[in-house]
Amino acid sequence: MSRWDGIDEFVAVAEAESFSKAAACLKLSTSGVSRAVAALEDRLQTRLLFRTTRKVSLTEAGRLFLVRCRNVIHERDEAIRLVGEVDGELKGELRMTCSEAYGERYIVPALSAFALAHPCLTVRLELDDAVRDLVADGFDLAIRFGRLTDSRLVARRLASRTRRLCAAPGYLAAAGAPSDLGAIAEHACVIGVADTWRFRDGGQDVVVRPQGRWWCNSGQAVLDATIAGLGLCQLPNFYVDGPIAAGRLVPLLDEHRPADEGVWAVYPHLRHLPTKVRLLVEHLEVALPATGDATF
Repeated sequence: MSRWDGIDEFVAVAEAESFSKAAACLKLSTSGVSRAVAALEDRLQTRLLFRTTRKVSLTEAGRLFLVRCRNVIHERDEAIRLVGEVDGELKGELRMTCSEAYGERYIVPALSAFALAHPCLTVRLELDDAVRDLVADGFDLAIRFGRLTDSRLVARRLASRTRRLCAAPGYLAAAGAPSDLGAIAEHACVIGVADTWRFRDGGQDVVVRPQGRWWCNSGQAVLDATIAGLGLCQLPNFYVDGPIAAGRLVPLLDEHRPADEGVWAVYPHLRHLPTKVRLLVEHLEVALPATGDATF
């Protein structure tokens, strides 16, 4: 038995806090994972995990060992990737995450073209509006917007987006259009995940807190409700540019649009950036529209 045996199983159990979930992730049997971790503990002569019928947790030795094991696994996998890339062909798996709407509209076509160009590469794209932890969840790359704060990540600007205020023609026929930023308070608003709307006025940032009786954490749902005539909305332009061009929405106070936000490729700090990540980022720089202004 190798001294390395059981390390992958131990890390998977520690991160999942469950033998069954770890086994599913590793595509192994639960009993096999349990035996591998027990054998590892026997070789170390140290208990790494507390086991109960409801939960698995780390001992103090386990917490220290987990940090080192993660580093060992990362260095091993990086070495394998580097060797696999010597012949110039991208191999292995590339894991990426992005918000749902932007991902469906822009990332899926770009990533599909990249996968076609590299037939030995396996691609896993997760569309999720939640901000995933790239390091903990094992993602190679994410697409994010606006201001970035995670110092563990490297960011590279790919494109930009802006936000537009708009409403349906039917709503404006009944309620009129706001003449200035202050008049937004007189209107029903369809509110998404942002509870404040940002604008520019005279070179200064202005924040407006919209009021309304309709809220949803889905940008597409906000768009649909606005088209239905429930009020004003402020959404990224990749949601509304198409409906505006089709006459289903009317842009409002465009002279007060907020400053553009960056569209960023972010990835963990790595000593050697995998070739697959570097080449995909370069591909996205070319493939994504500069301001995300393609229409639906």
